[in-house]
Amino acid sequence: MSILQLNPPLPVVTPKGDGYAHVLIDYGAEFNLLWVVFLDDSGECWTYDNSQIRAQKNVTMGRTFVSMHKAPPLAPNDEPPRR
Repeated sequence: MSILQLNPPLPVVTPKGDGYAHVLIDYGAEFNLLWVVFLDDSGECWTYDNSQIRAQKNVTMGRTFVSMHKAPPLAPNDEPPRR
């Protein structure tokens, strides 16, 4: 397992809204990467796997449209799936 503090934090889009990813957790080849995100609107801290987040729009980098339609819905209790 490895933990990486992102410096600077990365702006991401999550199923619960925009936020900044501050930490990346890697449990190894058999697991998705986990992103620790603080949400802009509420300040809540959530952990999402790769399939649940997208990079925010960035015109300079050519990313002009971000869609979450491919991300799977959250679990019925509104929390990210556990391993």
